[in-house]
Order: sequence, then structure tokens, then C-alpha cells
Amino acid sequence: MSDLIGGATPDGYRAGFACLVGRPNAGKSTLTNALVGDKVAITSSKPQTTRHTIRGIRTTEESQLVLVDTPGLHKPRTLLGQRLNDLVRETLLDVDVVGFCLPADQRVGPGDTFIAAELADLRRARRTPVVAVATKSDLVDKQRLAEHLIAIDTLGEWDAIVPCSATRGDQVDVVARELARRLPLSPKLYPDDVLTDEPQIVMIAELVREAALEGVRDELPHSLAVVVEEIVPREGRPEGSPISDVRVNVFVERDSQKAIIIGRGGSRLREVGTRARAGIEELLGQRVYLDLHVKVAKDWQRDPKQLRRLGF
Repeated sequence: MSDLIGGATPDGYRAGFACLVGRPNAGKSTLTNALVGDKVAITSSKPQTTRHTIRGIRTTEESQLVLVDTPGLHKPRTLLGQRLNDLVRETLLDVDVVGFCLPADQRVGPGDTFIAAELADLRRARRTPVVAVATKSDLVDKQRLAEHLIAIDTLGEWDAIVPCSATRGDQVDVVARELARRLPLSPKLYPDDVLTDEPQIVMIAELVREAALEGVRDELPHSLAVVVEEIVPREGRPEGSPISDVRVNVFVERDSQKAIIIGRGGSRLREVGTRARAGIEELLGQRVYLDLHVKVAKDWQRDPKQLRRLGF
């Protein structure tokens, strides 16, 4: 997956890849960011926010944990949903340990049972260790959390079960330790200062999509796709004061959805641009002029040709 990094490695050092899985909106992206200590994955209260596997890297003196955040496994209703599920399954075959996220504020349900069965097959076939993580522990009381942990225990065989709150930071270090101790003995795979290997252009698209997801109707998140057309340094700027022009297209499936994203008099699109620009400027370390355009790509989730064009 990556070239080994040269230099002395302490005896007993462990490094490898961990995959966080769970049904949609189980807290995987938030946990990824908490483990890395920085924002490398977009988060939203809407399900199916994650559409790409994003690597976040946690490096300590004892281990280097390369986290692969994945879309939520779910019963697919479109070609896009089917491809996202395939992406998760491919990722599972290529990691050293799995973190199975089950949110404490929701009862264990059919979706969790479905994923548990897939992980049981993985353990049998490849002996991949699985750590069950009771996410969002801050949203329930102690009795409800205890009930949730018992339900997780009866769901399958796990190498460990850890309750945690990624937003509050509770037991995030314990999750990291349980995942890292099951990695193979290995030198570091990435330099110490690298937090993600996700290309900038992908992260910019994700920041725009995260901003666009805020406060929209339930049916819209699945229909949103974002493509960065170009990033061009503006010419003639004074030294030490660069600006980049970033041109981005936001695709939806229907004209009615386009109207929702733009808002009355363009008010909603301006809010999206303001929110996204702040994240992009932090990412690039310079001022940005963000040029957003909303376009209709009819039923793109079901169209193989359009899925390829939009990067799926």
C-alpha cells in the first residue's frame, strides 16, 4: 500500500492498516478524526456522507495506525449504493484489523447483524481481528450503555469491546491502543508529519459536499456529487499574499434539488460557499476565491456512464 519509510524503528514497533466499518451514520468519520487528532474525513448527521475510503494516520512512539474510513454498509437501492458496498468489501480484504462501530444511541438492529455476519466470515477466512466499538457513548446514560455493550457481546465474537465518545474524547486512546496492538510488527509506513494521503483535490470536493449537506432535506444527500474543475493560482498577486481560484461543480439529480441548493436569491449557495471556503483556506494555507456552480445530472446514481464521470 505504501513504500516503507527509512530510518531506525524501535524493537516491537507496529504499523499497519485498520478499517472502521458500520452501518451509515455510526460515527466512523468522527472517530477517524478523533483518532488522527485532525480533520481528515467529512462528517454529517446525514447517512452515507462518506463515499471514498479516506486514510487518516495516527503515529506514536509505539505504533503507526493507518485508518481507512469507509462508506456505511447498507442495503443498496441504486448502482451507487452497490458500488459503495463493493468498496467496503474490497477494503476489508486489505487491512490488518477492523473496528466495528455500533452507535450507543441506537439499538442493535438488522443492519448491524448483517455486518456482523460479514465480519464473522472475514475472521474465519483471513483471521482478521475485529474490535467492536460502542460509539456515541456520551449520548446515553450508564444503564443504556451497559445494555448496548451486552447486545454487542451477544452479536458475535470480538477481540475487544470498547465504549467511546469521539466528540468528547472519552476512551479514544483505548480504541487506538486496542487497534494498534493487533497490527503486525513493522517499520513506519508514512513520515511522522503525514496525517492523510488523500489528494488535496478530493479533500476540497469533500469540504464543499460537507457544507452543502448542512441543513438540507433527507433525500438530498444521496443526490449530491461534487467535482473540482480547477485550482489556479491567481497571477499578479503580491509576494506573500497568494490567492487561488477554485472552480467547483455541485451536481444534483433534479431541477427541484438545484433550487434547494441555490436557495432564494442564491442565499443558500452563498452560505455553502462561505462555510466551504473557510475549510479550503485552512487546507491550502492561503486565501481562496471559490466559484461554485450547481448543475443537474439526471438520475446520475443509476447511470454507469455518469457515475464514472463523477468519480465512482
